[in-house]
Parts: sequence; structure tokens; C-alpha cells
Amino acid sequence: MMKGSEIEKQSNPLPWIFGLAVGGILLLVGWNWVSWNRFAKSENDWQKYTVVVRQETINPRIRASGKVEAIDSVNISPKNPGKIARLLVDQGTVVKKGQLIAIMENGELYAQGAKAEATLREAEAALKERDIAIQGEIQRLAAQLAQATANLEETRERIPRQIEQVASQLKEAESRLLLAETELNRNEQLLKDGVITQSQFDQLANQYLVAKANVQQIQQRLEELKRTAQPTIRRLEATVREIQIALQERQVRGKAEIERLKASVKAAQANLELAKIQYQDSFIVAPFDGIVTQRFATEGSFVTPTTSASSTASATSTSIVALARGLEIVAKVPEIDLKQIRVGQPVEIIADAYPTETFRGVVKRIAPAAIVEQNVTSFEVKIDILTGKEKLLSGMNVEVQFLGQPQDTIVLPTVAIVTEKGQTGVMIPDERGKPKFKPVTIGITVEDKTQILSGLSPGERVFINLPENRKRGVRE
Repeated sequence: MMKGSEIEKQSNPLPWIFGLAVGGILLLVGWNWVSWNRFAKSENDWQKYTVVVRQETINPRIRASGKVEAIDSVNISPKNPGKIARLLVDQGTVVKKGQLIAIMENGELYAQGAKAEATLREAEAALKERDIAIQGEIQRLAAQLAQATANLEETRERIPRQIEQVASQLKEAESRLLLAETELNRNEQLLKDGVITQSQFDQLANQYLVAKANVQQIQQRLEELKRTAQPTIRRLEATVREIQIALQERQVRGKAEIERLKASVKAAQANLELAKIQYQDSFIVAPFDGIVTQRFATEGSFVTPTTSASSTASATSTSIVALARGLEIVAKVPEIDLKQIRVGQPVEIIADAYPTETFRGVVKRIAPAAIVEQNVTSFEVKIDILTGKEKLLSGMNVEVQFLGQPQDTIVLPTVAIVTEKGQTGVMIPDERGKPKFKPVTIGITVEDKTQILSGLSPGERVFINLPENRKRGVRE
């Protein structure tokens, strides 16, 4: 029985199967527990080196250094060299446009002006006197021409009329002569017949002779008129031509003479204007409203026309004063930041002289051309000062911050940005928590955060640091 019972136990496999199943379950549970702990430990290990990508509102600020400068600045000097007779301003004097700054020695200039004015008066008087004389001569010749022309026209009309009258008289005289001759011939027979007396016949003969003499006289007169008519007219025509030529010549010569005298008057006027300008230029005035920033000369100093200024007040051959108008800030913005600057953009200003105060300004103008200094390319941005003008002075160094518009965007700590093979990106954990490079496009940097334009989505994790045993040699 006993032997049979042992044989029966050995032939029953269920206890063994059950034991193996329980053991397998316990082994699987134990393995899973160990794996889970290892995974949890590994996850906790890389998560402490990462951050979650978030979308935040950032206020972009572009920092740059700058300097307070005058909007307009000029070194004032005289237009002509000379000594300063009076200097009416000092450093710090506020002046208005046109205000008198200095007076140069101008006694000689005044005398030159007086002489030029006298010369002008003489030239004007000579012009007036000669013009009157020339006009008088021209009028006299014009009157002579008018008279000669009238005489010519009258003669041209009179001589033909006289010839016609004399011809008519000749006809009448010839008729009377014929009548007298007929009467004499008729009475000659009557005398022979004794009808009339010798005395009566002689009277008729006398009438005939008188009529004949009258005809001869009229004929002579007619011939004289015909003979002298054309020469008389030609003589009068010649007289008219002579007077016309004399008048034209006098008009031409008179015009040339008047023009010469007028040129003399203009030259005298120009000399007077030049003398006035030179005299006026001896009074140095402010070209615009501003403040005297430097004084380079004193009364009695000899100064010359120049735009460069000496640093010593006793120097000669220099400007008189330096005048500045208005203040602005000229900041140098790196080329990479220029795209974030716009005209009208608000600016915060902190001067080295007032480190605890913040002044306000606005972008007025962006230079169209870059400047390169020590291989650094930047652009000059001019800023209009809105507050602090009473404290800021020309030449002060300042730090400016250009304030951008608030933006809702994806940002990361700047330390998370790396480069690999010249490409910008970040390190993200793969499925096993190991760092993997992912390219991204970055935007602006505000303080310690950088904008991500593309490549990441909110909720992703990125490495901001790597464990020592996992640091990649590609990170820069």
C-alpha cells in the first residue's frame, strides 16, 4: 500500500504545475516591479533636466547704447576776417533767432558804405542830367524834321498849283493879246479912211503892246516855275533826309550813352549793396533759437571765416561761439535687431548721470545706411526726447530700451537653444528619455527667454541641461 501510494503521488502532475504557475506569476510581478521602479527612476532622472514648452506673453525690449546730441549745432564765425569789437553772449546763454551775438569792428566798412552811396547819387544825377539833354536834342531834331517835312509837302502841293495858275493866266493873256491885235488891225483901215484919229489908233496900238508884253512875262514866269520846281522839291527832300539821319544817329548815340550811364548806376548800386552787406555782416546774429554751448573768442580777438573751433578762448583765427538747438539721442542698434525698430516706437532712456531715473522718448528716424565699427555693423537710430530735457545735456551717455508690442508666443529659456552642424535647435527627450536634436526657428530674445517661431508646440519638453553621462559633444 505504502509503495503503491508513493507511486500514485509521483504519477499525479497537478501540484507541480500549480507551483510552477505561482512561481512564474511571482517572478513576472517582481520583474515588472523592478522595471517600473527603474523606469520611474529613469524618468525622474531626465525630467529634472527639462522644462515644458509654454506659450507666454512677452514684452520685447531691445537694448542699445547712445549719446545725447544737439539736433542742430554750428560754430558761428564772421563772413569776413576781423576783430571782435563786442561779444554779447557767454557759454550757456539762451538766444533767439536773429539775436545779436557779437559785433565786429566796422568803422571802415561804414565809411565804404557812405562812399558807395555818394558814388551812386553822382551816377544817378549824371544819368538824369544827360537823359534830359539828350531828350532835348532829340525833340529839337524831331521838330526840325516835322517842319522840313511840312515844307516839303507844302511845296509839293504849291508848285503844281502855281504852274496851273500861271498857265491859266497865260491863256487869258494870250486871249487879250489876240483881241488887242484884232482890234488894232481893224482900226488901222479906219485910220486910213479918217474914221478915227491917230491918237485913238495909237491908244489901241499901246494896248496891243501891253498885252504882248504881259504874255511874254507870264511865259517867262511859267518857264521859271517849271524849271525850278523839281530842284526845289529835291532840295527840300534832301533836307528832310539829313534831319532824319541826324535824328536817328542822335537817338542811337543817345541810347548807348544812356545805357552806359545806367550801367554806371547799376555798378554803383551793386557796390552800395555790397558795402551794406559787408557792414551788416559785421553784426553776428544767431541763425536759430538755441543755447551757446562754447565760447571760443573774446573781445579784441581776431577771427576768420571758419567752421572749426579752437578749444581755447584766447585762440586766434577761430570761430566765435558754438550754438546748439534742441536735443536728441543717437543710439547704435545692431543690424540683427533693426527689424524690431520702427518710427514712433516708445523708448525708455537711462542716463549715466541719472541711473535711478527713467526718461521717455520715441523713435524719430532710422538711418538708411549702416555704419561699421570694429567689424560690427549697426544703424544709427535717432530718438526724440519726451521727458527729461531739463536734465539731459549734450554729450551725455545713455542706455536706451526700445519697447515692442506685447506678444503671445512660444518661449524657452535661452540656455535651451543649441546648435548642431550649424543648425539652430533644441534637445528633446526621445521615447527612452535620451536627448535628441530637433531644429527650431527662433525669434527675439527678451531677458533670459527666446521666442520660438516654429519647430515646437506647447506641452513638449526640452532639455535645459544634460546629465554628465549624456551630454552630447554637438552642443554649443
